[in-house]
Amino acid sequence: MSNRIHSLYIDPGKCDGRMACLRVCPTEAIRVRGGKARILEDRCIDCGECITTCPSNAIVPLTDSFTDFSKFQHVVAIPSPVLYGQFSDIVLPDHILSALRKIGFDDVGDVAQACELVSMAIEEFWAQYQGPRPVISAFCPTIVRLIQVRFTDLSELLLPIESPMEIAAREVKLKKSKELGLSQSRIGAIYVTPCPAKMVAIRRHPRKKKSFLDGAVSIADVYGPLLSAMSDQEAVIEGREMRKVSGIGLGWPILGGVIKSLKLKNCLAVSGLSEVIRIFEEIEKGKLRDVEFIECRTCPAGCIGGSLTVENPYVARSKIVKLLEIFGEQPQQNTDYIKKLYRAKYFLLDEKLQLRPVRPLAEDVSQAIQLMKQKQGIYEGLPKIDCGACGSPNCMAFAEDVVRKEAKLTDCIFVLLERQSASSGGSGQSAEHGGEKADDSQGRRRETRFKGKNSF
Repeated sequence: MSNRIHSLYIDPGKCDGRMACLRVCPTEAIRVRGGKARILEDRCIDCGECITTCPSNAIVPLTDSFTDFSKFQHVVAIPSPVLYGQFSDIVLPDHILSALRKIGFDDVGDVAQACELVSMAIEEFWAQYQGPRPVISAFCPTIVRLIQVRFTDLSELLLPIESPMEIAAREVKLKKSKELGLSQSRIGAIYVTPCPAKMVAIRRHPRKKKSFLDGAVSIADVYGPLLSAMSDQEAVIEGREMRKVSGIGLGWPILGGVIKSLKLKNCLAVSGLSEVIRIFEEIEKGKLRDVEFIECRTCPAGCIGGSLTVENPYVARSKIVKLLEIFGEQPQQNTDYIKKLYRAKYFLLDEKLQLRPVRPLAEDVSQAIQLMKQKQGIYEGLPKIDCGACGSPNCMAFAEDVVRKEAKLTDCIFVLLERQSASSGGSGQSAEHGGEKADDSQGRRRETRFKGKNSF
């Protein structure tokens, strides 16, 4: 397996430097230099915002291909419940799971059932919990990475419960190992994912040594083959005997699906990175402490809005709601059995979150302070209009890039024009000497436009 940290790749052959990705990145992880975008690995949280925004399709999700699974003797698909909302209203989970077998998987697992298991585990956790509030859901890998990078003080609020995709993979590997007489290492559990962030959580889990999953393929990649495989299947709901499907679990992909499955009284459901960031900033200020639980989703409307999906998220939501009407939302799991598993720590994540804050300006504290002052001085001399023409997302980020020697001051078009103007004035002085007077071509004296440049 690869040790890559991120699930996104910018194809330099396709990138034309139009900066759409730079403007939408919530953690300022993209720079455009020499007409090509690049990712700052210490800042990227694999949210996928750049994938959906790039007009050139130059940003590619690094999921797996079927050839990567040849080393396993038995390959099981673990489809996100999001997949059930990607097709027409008359396509049931049974049709989709059967089609997954037809396109090459040996078997399938059911994440919807695992979602219900985890819902019951959360209730057991909450019955015993006496810690700080609000508890933050940890099932969206991008949310976890956002806390790792930008909101490290909130790490203690993350729910320490394993995700449904991990529970489903664990269950299916244990079951198939007994049935087939194979070691679990010979059974490949492959997640069918709506977003690239899940790939990162599989490759390098932030709170345990190894994932139970062995890889991921995107919903977008399997959608076409699944459509072809389902074309000769009966697609009639009425009178059809249906498999046991958890309605509770089917609702998890839509915003509010997690808290709806719980019995807590004071909860919030938030989607979209900008809104999640606003909520996290409120928590950092000591607010929202009366809220018990916050369900956070990076993608609009929930996981159904993932960047690797096919269907419009609002249409997909409508389809999921119709499936809920068909299958109902009554619990199907044995409560006593789940309590026993919980007491055995079957659902708990014991390891602390591995924080990875943005690299400091310098390891030495005194040097870092000096560079911070230099950064502020540069920023004060900039126009502060955050145009992005320099290839950095805003003026403050550009000032930091200059301090880190990852950009030149003259990459700012306004600074460049000011210097050219000063030079053509015949004064022989540079615009770096902000505040000093320079003679123009008519012998008059004027103030240079930008102040504070003497700190550059």
